[in-house]
Amino acid sequence: MTATFRAALLALPLAFAAHAGAAHAAYPDQAIKIVVPFTPGGATDAVARLLANKLSGKLGQPVIVENRPGASTVIGADTVARAQPDGYTLMLSGSTTYTVLPALKPSLPYDPLRSYEHIGIVAMAPVVLLAQTGLAATTVQEAAALARQQSNKGGLMYGTFGPGSAPHLAGEMFAEAAGAKMMPVPYKGSAQLITAMIGGEVALGVDTVSSAAPQARAGKVRALAVTGERRMPQLPDVPTFAEAGMADVSFVGWYGLVAPARTPATVVETLNRAVSDIMQDPQVRKSVADLALDPVYLPAPAFQAQIKQELRTFGDVAKRADITLE
Repeated sequence: MTATFRAALLALPLAFAAHAGAAHAAYPDQAIKIVVPFTPGGATDAVARLLANKLSGKLGQPVIVENRPGASTVIGADTVARAQPDGYTLMLSGSTTYTVLPALKPSLPYDPLRSYEHIGIVAMAPVVLLAQTGLAATTVQEAAALARQQSNKGGLMYGTFGPGSAPHLAGEMFAEAAGAKMMPVPYKGSAQLITAMIGGEVALGVDTVSSAAPQARAGKVRALAVTGERRMPQLPDVPTFAEAGMADVSFVGWYGLVAPARTPATVVETLNRAVSDIMQDPQVRKSVADLALDPVYLPAPAFQAQIKQELRTFGDVAKRADITLE
């Protein structure tokens, strides 16, 4: 046996050990990408960038946000569902992606439960029922009574962000709770909706608290009730629907972080611990609250339970209100 051959044999165990170490390198050992299926600048994008910044500090690797809007979030959601399940591609999106679309759309390229590993829900996003300032209704109960009176005249008109949107579903929940027939009118966003309400096009509207609170405080519209379990700091004098005796008006949007299905359990657990710690940080909670969102941390079991419950609820509401999305 030559000296060269003997040296090569001795080197083999070291080579295999080096390869095994690389194959099981501690996660993460490279940059992580959080896909946001919305355009930059909205609340989802803001929460994702806050998380990315804090995750980078926790995990010791860059965490970047990539906006992949389109097809009501389907493009971004499908991209992540098909991504390599290695923990380096994640998605932060809202309940539109996880429950609203799956409840209303007959065929999607992803499944909200089976296509992802669920890391955690990090924020809740209540919506608010608004009224024209000149409307003869200063409380949600008076608005309900007015809606019942208008039921035989085509129904009281209320503004939404389009068929199947969060405001549409919340509006239909309010109509059911009021025992009234109402007519949804679609607008392209909060600014257009508020303008329409000021101009008298619609009597009521449903909007996010973050968008509507400044307009309500300025007296341009009247806030009647918010969804969720507690009042929002941005509208402290506005009761919840539950306080107003309409607990069934329960639509609350939320934001959840996921990885592709089959991501290794050790990687998911690393992300779970990091996100849980981040969401207990008082500075992070304040930053989320400043977006008119309710900071939380709901781990995978609660995340999955939320999806299952909302799929049933929104499916039932959509069936009764004849809401479908093609």
